[in-house]
Amino acid sequence: MTTVRMHEDELDIDVALVGRLIAGQFPPWAGLPLRRLESSGTENAMFRLGADKVVRLPRHPRAVEAITHELRWLPRLGPGLPAASPEPLGRGEPGDGFPWPWSVYGWLEGRNPVPGRLAEPELLAEDLAAYVTALRRIEAAEGPVGSRGVPLATRDPFLRDALARLTGRVDTAAVTDAWEEALRAPEHTGPPVWAHGDLMAGNLLVRGGRLSAVIDFGTVGVGDPAVDLIGAWCLLPGAVRGAFRAAVGAGEAEWARARGWALSIAVIALPYYWETNPPVAENSRYVIREILAETR
Repeated sequence: MTTVRMHEDELDIDVALVGRLIAGQFPPWAGLPLRRLESSGTENAMFRLGADKVVRLPRHPRAVEAITHELRWLPRLGPGLPAASPEPLGRGEPGDGFPWPWSVYGWLEGRNPVPGRLAEPELLAEDLAAYVTALRRIEAAEGPVGSRGVPLATRDPFLRDALARLTGRVDTAAVTDAWEEALRAPEHTGPPVWAHGDLMAGNLLVRGGRLSAVIDFGTVGVGDPAVDLIGAWCLLPGAVRGAFRAAVGAGEAEWARARGWALSIAVIALPYYWETNPPVAENSRYVIREILAETR
């Protein structure tokens, strides 16, 4: 968990600032207890407001657009999904020294699953597959292009730049081989479908080992759905990976692209967050280990 600065252009956001924003824009909530939540999230600062609300504020300029995007699409997508989604309770506007829109949601109970220490991996794989399948079935004709629904090759220059900075820290030759194998997979040729785009452990909540909620819809959109299978390597152990794949019906090309997405997300994040966000860095190393063990 971290509350340290991760981005050069990140704002300082504290309880006093959030308290002023709440008091000025949502006066009925001004007297509620407010505390910062420790989080491994990289885009938003989070504060618990009372017993049943959470305030999310973008940390840096590149996270701002996701606030509006999420508030627009959550009401359409959330009701059709088998796990709970954040319930928007209010949109905050710039003010009191904070320059961007922000949001208030209903609190969702649960905890983030820990890769390698899942209580019920088979059940979680089943739940995650059901969630991905349900999201794919929602009508996508008017949906926006997802930031991660694009061809995998768009990640290539960013991955190679990150990998150059990881020389001596990871097996760069093996990672390159795994990456180039993924790039050889045929692109998605079917119709665009909905994908969450970031089904990492930090955006999932579990209760009793089962998937109870999915949060952070800032990357949701339509396109190649392979990105929503990244949990096979970012979360699930190898023993249940095949069952997950079968449940979502992923063919060879889609599975290869999904592995490539998981690898690219991990490799690009690792040098950037190596020092500033230990949980993200450790998960990135976990993903790289899992994929190299599988591809070897």
